[in-house]
Amino acid sequence: MQGQEPDAFVRLMLRKEKVKMGEEQKTHTHILEDGTVVEHSHGEHTHHHSHAHTKAVLNRLSRAIGHMESIKRMIEDGRDCSEVLIQLSAVKSAINNTGKIILQDHIEHCIVDAVEHGDKDAIKELEIAIDRFMK
Repeated sequence: MQGQEPDAFVRLMLRKEKVKMGEEQKTHTHILEDGTVVEHSHGEHTHHHSHAHTKAVLNRLSRAIGHMESIKRMIEDGRDCSEVLIQLSAVKSAINNTGKIILQDHIEHCIVDAVEHGDKDAIKELEIAIDRFMK
């Protein structure tokens, strides 16, 4: 798969094979901002992605989308470049803050759950996600 290191791809294929053989029950896939696909399993426990901040995150993303549409209109209308750049900076900040909420929620729920169940892959995948988020 494009954007993945060969060893990550091999691990992904091995995990898929384990699922086929019934060794793992719950796997899910995350697609990172750069298109990298990260699939992991939390084993036999009943982990799910229903978090306390889901509605707030969706609201923030909706506002950022609206803001981006506004910036698009600014460009179509030939507005001053410095005004556009200022608005783009505001959207970047909003997206970064939304990412921080998602990261905090992920650590408080998914990672705590993964640690309790010995899922070391989830921690490694978190490290990768943080690295990509911080770029």
